[in-house]
Amino acid sequence: MTDSNRQFWKRSAKLPGSIQPVYGAQHPPLDPVRLKSIYLDSSLHERSRVPPFHPKSRKASSFHEFARNTSDAWNIEEDERDEAQHPPFYQTLNSRVAEVTAVKVIESHFKLQEENRCQASSVIKSMSEDQLHRITADDLILRKSLQKQQSLPLRPIIPLVARISDQNASGAPPMTVREKTRLEKFRQLLSCSNTDLDELRKCSWPGIPREVRPTTWRLLSGYLPASQERRILTLQRKREEYFGFIEQYYDSRNEENHQDTYRQIHIDIPRTNPLIPLFQQPLVQEIFERILFIWAIRHPASGYVQGINDLVTPFFVVFLTEHVEEDVENFDVSSLSQDTLRNIEADSFWSMSKLLDGIQDNYTFAQPGIQKKVKALEELVSRIDDQVHCHFKKYEVEYLQFAFRWMNNLLMRELPLRCTIRLWDTYQVDSNILFS
Repeated sequence: MTDSNRQFWKRSAKLPGSIQPVYGAQHPPLDPVRLKSIYLDSSLHERSRVPPFHPKSRKASSFHEFARNTSDAWNIEEDERDEAQHPPFYQTLNSRVAEVTAVKVIESHFKLQEENRCQASSVIKSMSEDQLHRITADDLILRKSLQKQQSLPLRPIIPLVARISDQNASGAPPMTVREKTRLEKFRQLLSCSNTDLDELRKCSWPGIPREVRPTTWRLLSGYLPASQERRILTLQRKREEYFGFIEQYYDSRNEENHQDTYRQIHIDIPRTNPLIPLFQQPLVQEIFERILFIWAIRHPASGYVQGINDLVTPFFVVFLTEHVEEDVENFDVSSLSQDTLRNIEADSFWSMSKLLDGIQDNYTFAQPGIQKKVKALEELVSRIDDQVHCHFKKYEVEYLQFAFRWMNNLLMRELPLRCTIRLWDTYQVDSNILFS
């Protein structure tokens, strides 16, 4: 490196890393090229007054010129020394150019203000003086929101965690005329001395109103007789029979031959609908443990199988709504009387037993009932959507891999509980849906 080059870098080189004042958005660094063009356009008559660049800057390399004219995080002391020796372009801008620019900015600002004032006055003139004082900014926003809502169809609000109750539960829109007519039809059927079960099934297929669902489910499952006068005695007898089973069998849960069954039930109960607070209450979990253990003891061919615990929940919720007006997912069952809880527990046990009597082969050894249903699903898909069926075959996807849980839990793990309850309205009507 020559002596002249050493002097050049020692005197003029700027190293990054030093603290430099940071320009704000309103006052960015001045671009010398841009200022030069503005200066030439606005003050050609004063060109003779502009001092030229220092001669050495013209002879310097392109990097030197770039470093000198670029405002960045350079060493501030070097900048000051360099500016003293080689004044940058923007320092040559005279007061005339600054005054002309400032006047133009001020005139533009006042012109814009005047236009806004004219627009505001035209709007005010179109409104009466009363309306001006009455309508605030919040009122205008509220009106726009209401107009938008009125233009949309009315829909019930569904919470993030799906509610247990159906559309007729509290918090939902009032019943329509059609829903009221259907409810009255159900009440007439149920109040007959001998309920027409065929007509009841026909009415229940599209769904059962919440108010009459508990009694309708008891009738459709075969838990209650069609005869009105026999229902009270039947309920009393079956409830006493269930608690007779509790006294006879429940203490055996700690015996060696039943310990595995009870242990598995005890593990599965907290996993039942873990997002719904109702099922996390200790009192509810104790009820479920008794129901499942007694059923397993009375059905040794299958015993308890994981998944059966889910089948208790729709019955428990439906019979609970018979005593609770509001939505039940956060309801504290300890507020109910002991007799009421006993009745709900016994009704849930017998209704679940009636359901499982028809699908017990789903839970016996090798679960042949589930395999049969999965095979039926495969045949159905191959007939109605051969493209999907061939896609599964191409990638060696077995239907049992994804449909087993559907059949084992009757879709309860795939749907919100409120939807499951509606689906079970139809299950209760046509047993072939489950049993075939």
